[in-house]
Amino acid sequence: MTTKRNPTRPVAIGDIAIGGGNPIAVQSMTATKTQNIDATVGQAEALRQAGAGVVRIAVDSDKDAAALAEIRQGTTANLAVDLQENFRLAERVAPHVNKIRYNPGHLYHHQKDRPWQDKVRFIIEQAVEHDCAVRIGVNCGSVDPAKKEKYDPADSITPMLESALEHCEFVESLGFTRFCVSLKDSDPAKVIEVNRRFAERRPDVPLHLGVTEAGMPPDGIIKTRIAFEQLVSAGIGDTVRVSLTVPNDRKPEEIAAGRQILADIAAGRVRSVVRLQQSGLNIISCPSCSRVENEAFIELAQAVKEITRYAEPYDLTIAVMGCRVNGPGETDDADLGLWCGPTRVNLKRGTDVVGAFTYDQIIPKLREELDRLIARLTPAESTSSSAPDRPAGS
Repeated sequence: MTTKRNPTRPVAIGDIAIGGGNPIAVQSMTATKTQNIDATVGQAEALRQAGAGVVRIAVDSDKDAAALAEIRQGTTANLAVDLQENFRLAERVAPHVNKIRYNPGHLYHHQKDRPWQDKVRFIIEQAVEHDCAVRIGVNCGSVDPAKKEKYDPADSITPMLESALEHCEFVESLGFTRFCVSLKDSDPAKVIEVNRRFAERRPDVPLHLGVTEAGMPPDGIIKTRIAFEQLVSAGIGDTVRVSLTVPNDRKPEEIAAGRQILADIAAGRVRSVVRLQQSGLNIISCPSCSRVENEAFIELAQAVKEITRYAEPYDLTIAVMGCRVNGPGETDDADLGLWCGPTRVNLKRGTDVVGAFTYDQIIPKLREELDRLIARLTPAESTSSSAPDRPAGS
């Protein structure tokens, strides 16, 4: 199958380029602690050898930035840095990477009285000086608050779109065009809609595609496949990430999954009619990455999937997030949300905090909250109004 690609401009990232008709690059993110230099180098190399065009590393402190300088010496991967909430680290990391990713919604955490435009200008100055590309990365759970307050809370797409467009315009006003954009959500349908709308407005800007917090395989691969089939088949997308909740040694599976999806699309092996699941239990979980403060998060996500099977007929969303960066905001839209700290897991009911519990305590507490919600609902796909049997021991 031959797909006509959107006429995006090329953006060089190390020894590859995205956009401009170049092959769609598959990328991933290290899940090791950035300050564990040997482990991070090993994972970056494993991802590169699996076919990653870009390997992203999170940097959230001066110690992370110092480690990144050493990591750079140990891998030939094209490295991108995720600035997290600290835009000021751009100066320290830019000499060691090929791309800088910043999130417009995270520019408000440091130097709160300083205009976001000044912060972006600083990032772009570092990118120009050190020959880096830039990704403007907009996420559903951390959208610019100034954009969110302008719209109905039920409209999560327009604030994302406006934030991305605004940053594109500002960055270009600085004379910088070596950037791409990502607009991510945990709902494939929203990913499809927001990226289609952006591509209509800015067909020239390369797009990084992904379904954030897609979850564990095979569900996470299926969700991502749905979004990629709809977008890539329409010529939208220049680089992709499959975000999976898997143990560290399995992170190259993200690259394999992305390459397989793209190969299937190119060969026409796509669903003739793609229908998203419209009802039933939906579990989302973020990809394992270096922001995770306790690797027990992976086991917890798997346990949540297993112990909640009895709730599959109900229209409920449970979100399991691995860190304080994505956790608080990106669980707000879930019926039940868990975000994990070093020793405790924070349990939320929508935007309300239920409490913080140890990793040993959290599953029983989650079940209690889930049962309370089920008691008020009718199964979405059941002829009986009674809930399915809970698993033994629950």
